Amino acid sequence: MEKLLIHNIGILQTPKGSTPARGVKQGENLKLNNAAVLIEDGIIKEVTSGGKLPDGVTSDTVHVDAKGHLVTPGLVDSHTHLVFGGWRQNEIPLKIKGASYLDILRAGGGILDTVAKTHAASEEELFEKSMTFLDEMLALGITTCEAKSGYGLDIETELKQLNVAKRVNEEHVVDVVSTFMGAHAIPKTHTGNADGYIDFVCDEMLPLVSSKGLAKYCDIFCEDSVFNVDQSRKVLLKAKELGFGIKIHADEIEEIGGAELAGEVSAISAEHLIATGEKGIKAMAEAGTIANLLPQTSFYLGKNYARARDMINAGIAVSIASDFNPGSCPSNNLQFAINLGYLKYRMFPEEILTAVTLNAACTIGAESKVGTIEPGKQADIIIWNTPDFETVCYRFGTNQVKTVIKNGKLC
Repeated sequence: MEKLLIHNIGILQTPKGSTPARGVKQGENLKLNNAAVLIEDGIIKEVTSGGKLPDGVTSDTVHVDAKGHLVTPGLVDSHTHLVFGGWRQNEIPLKIKGASYLDILRAGGGILDTVAKTHAASEEELFEKSMTFLDEMLALGITTCEAKSGYGLDIETELKQLNVAKRVNEEHVVDVVSTFMGAHAIPKTHTGNADGYIDFVCDEMLPLVSSKGLAKYCDIFCEDSVFNVDQSRKVLLKAKELGFGIKIHADEIEEIGGAELAGEVSAISAEHLIATGEKGIKAMAEAGTIANLLPQTSFYLGKNYARARDMINAGIAVSIASDFNPGSCPSNNLQFAINLGYLKYRMFPEEILTAVTLNAACTIGAESKVGTIEPGKQADIIIWNTPDFETVCYRFGTNQVKTVIKNGKLC
């Protein structure tokens, strides 16, 4: 039996439980002073405070001195597009000249540019690139992440992306949860025939991905110039029928009814929500859909920020993720999303910690394993280089992580 003791913790701060924290509960964190955590075989065994050490400490227990620093659960990045070919740095001059995200997409760039580069990349190239990204994320305190496909838009390349996500989950210490997003854009093969492509996704792609067990969730880009509400509904209901959990990219650029659809079909999460108004907030609150917000995308696109405060006040559980991708958020630094949550969403530090741990875990079905520091949970834990989480929210541009413990092992 392998035992590890984290002791001399200045403040241990964690949400509690294994269900989404909504409304005022989003801001309820357990805070223990002079705490200690005993881990056995990768699982949290006991948590103590007030200088008391756990009863199960033995002579062969490995000791880790937190030196009075803050300790929290490992971060969960619940929205990434981890597996992709190439980059899109060439789009920046176009944006400087005034081209919008949708302008570039309509001209055949944007997602379609990444699709071409992902088609051209070998599975091994995508695997090595994704492993490097996960190394970076782990160093930033991310111990679990979601990974969407969607840069294939054909069967072969979508499966290639999902196979890479499966391989990195097996070979990297970071846990990776896969989402199928074949309906990410209208491929060139179906220009002017979005309905035909939706039929292809429903009739061929979704059943094949389901039969291979390569994804836990299905997502779709419900947006102006991409897929409308009726098309999105068709994909999500088919995915639900096949046993996928369902998510939706909603109201990222324009409010076309994506958030209302999320509520209608009881999506586990609606993602982005930059343009969501009162009807969408009401629909999500009534359905219990988690608002998965992506502030780095607002920052990068120069857009407004989602109405996080209003969503929390409406009783919606809010999570925060990176949206790491080559076009609208080429950053896998969830710590910067934490900073933006503080400065732009006007969320309190306790609410933000819940958003990047427990609530994020709930959006990807990992809430029984990760997201809190409690006995029985997987020992994914961060020792920060700060005395409190307020400082993590306050400082930006520097990695605030001191030590990452994943599955009870020092990384």
